[in-house]
Amino acid sequence: MEVLLRTFALVLVLEGILPFLVPERWRQTMIRLSQMSDRQVRSFGFGAIVLGVVLFQCVVWVTG
Repeated sequence: MEVLLRTFALVLVLEGILPFLVPERWRQTMIRLSQMSDRQVRSFGFGAIVLGVVLFQCVVWVTG
């Protein structure tokens, strides 16, 4: 459970970096994202999930 909470905390930190550093650019990106179709958003989300799982697995293999 501790690892899960730490991971969630790190995700929040990473998610907050762009709005903190470049709020106007982040806002423009969110506006463009809101104009995309549901299918495009789902495809992007699925791609992010696959990339995350592959990256996670690579880290597990390397640190083995």
